[in-house]
Amino acid sequence: MRINGRAYRTIFLADEAGTVAVIDQTRLPFEFELRHLHRATDAAVAIRDMVVRGAPLIGVTAAYGLALAMRENPGDAMLRHAVKELAATRPTAVNLRWALARMESALRKVPPPQRFARAYQEAAALAEEDVAACEAIGRHGLHLIAALAKRKHEGVPVQVLTHCNAGWLACVDWGTALAPVYAAHEAGIPVHVWVDETRPRSQGSFLTAFELGAHGVPHTVIADNTGGHLMQHGRVDLCLVGSDRTTATGDVANKIGTYLKALAARDNGVPFYAALPTSTIDWSMSDGVGEIPIEERSVREVTYVRGRLGSGALADVEIVAPGSAVANPGFDVTPARLVTGIVTERGVAEASREGLLRLYPERKEDVR
Repeated sequence: MRINGRAYRTIFLADEAGTVAVIDQTRLPFEFELRHLHRATDAAVAIRDMVVRGAPLIGVTAAYGLALAMRENPGDAMLRHAVKELAATRPTAVNLRWALARMESALRKVPPPQRFARAYQEAAALAEEDVAACEAIGRHGLHLIAALAKRKHEGVPVQVLTHCNAGWLACVDWGTALAPVYAAHEAGIPVHVWVDETRPRSQGSFLTAFELGAHGVPHTVIADNTGGHLMQHGRVDLCLVGSDRTTATGDVANKIGTYLKALAARDNGVPFYAALPTSTIDWSMSDGVGEIPIEERSVREVTYVRGRLGSGALADVEIVAPGSAVANPGFDVTPARLVTGIVTERGVAEASREGLLRLYPERKEDVR
């Protein structure tokens, strides 16, 4: 996608030596900066501290983290250490575990002297596959928006509500939930996005609004508790969110607050879809509420908010009464019964074991 007229991906090689560059998402939307990763530890810190975030991008960053480890030392001990270090960064997004397993399998098949080249080759392949998957998600999701547009008067936009950031900043390019929006915009279909602020880290008001604005997509930032009100008054045509882990039965784990949007959507007859690549489906799980690990993040994310002062400087401001207990679960699970469908690079599936297996018949033996 483009920033100030220049095409960027969220992660790319910065030099011929293999240094990895990422967009520092903790600085957006007020400052655009690149951060360079030189070692596997740098990649782990970037994932843990949400310099990079979004399930697909976390997976690709972890893959490049292993490549950086092999650049430093291609031996078995370093491989084991790097896999363990990177795996411990974020527990909820299944793409992290999936990418590390794929990378480790590929690297153990070659002797240490060949691992440096093989690691970068495999990480690059994961990145390209992510871009292709997101483009395909956009094509399949476009049909949902186009169908809604046909019911409207000419020029009246389709109203899409999204939660958190599932655009190109959450992936390598294009995004998941926002890919259909970009596809519709490119196709000339009028579309407007209601952007949940997504407290406590404000990924909606910071990141989704930033990238939609950079791409010229009409949007409005709203407080997290506004979506239900808009749905009651017929101002939302479609809820479209991403996912950090989706079970084989169609339960969807996404940023905290997603479940409440799904409840409001069901009560008001608004279709609710999750968009995600194959790598986000955890075929080993069938009960999302009971089985998906929910990351408990730092309470400081709740007690402080980051913003730009009148001087232009960025600052963290305390907003919670001192001494109050604070909890900060990062995700919640939306049961499949509330999900109208799941948009993947293979098409749109019913949110059920049977629906997903129709798109992925080869995984039948993997589903409990």
